[in-house]
Amino acid sequence: MSLILKGGILMIAIALCSIIALATIIERLVQINRARKQNGKFLDAIRGRIRRGNLEEAKQICAEHSSSPLSAIFLEALRHVPFGEKRTMEAIRDAGERQAESLEKNVDWLATIAGGAPLLGFLGTVLGMINAFQRIEALGGNVDSSVLAGGIWQALLTTAAGLTVAVPVFFAHNYIISRIHSEILEMEDHSHDLMFLLTSGAETIYSDAQYHEKQ
Repeated sequence: MSLILKGGILMIAIALCSIIALATIIERLVQINRARKQNGKFLDAIRGRIRRGNLEEAKQICAEHSSSPLSAIFLEALRHVPFGEKRTMEAIRDAGERQAESLEKNVDWLATIAGGAPLLGFLGTVLGMINAFQRIEALGGNVDSSVLAGGIWQALLTTAAGLTVAVPVFFAHNYIISRIHSEILEMEDHSHDLMFLLTSGAETIYSDAQYHEKQ
């Protein structure tokens, strides 16, 4: 707290950035891990249902696991089966993009803080140096090395604080992005598997679905 007060008001802004970054990192990691677990539970529940052509049962399972991002993609695909393969593919793509956006929510904050915290630090240092030289000017020629050194190290506090926040946030941002991309790729693979089950030798699935839709 003493260092923050000596660093000036911009130290408070940097401290707020660190709090926001920490909260965002924890929240995103929790959401990514939760999505992964929910997707796993959903796959365990639905495995074999579509292969046997139980589309209505599969829809019910998707509805029961609505908190799983993958279930939302599967449900949209199953709902569009009566409209043909092309519409089903488009539904999978659109639903996948929505789920990807949901996983990437708030991640931009980390990139902003990683880039902005050092700038706040540099600004604080420049303002601190200006203040230090104003004090030196006010004292005239009666300036010893301790006065000069004290003004400089206080000015450099904000730069050190900004970099201290930015470096771990930068690495955390890249790690979270890699986790999100890995999860998205896995959902894409499962979605392609679903499409294969619906289309490979499955003209009966589409025809039956279209028949029930007409009914």
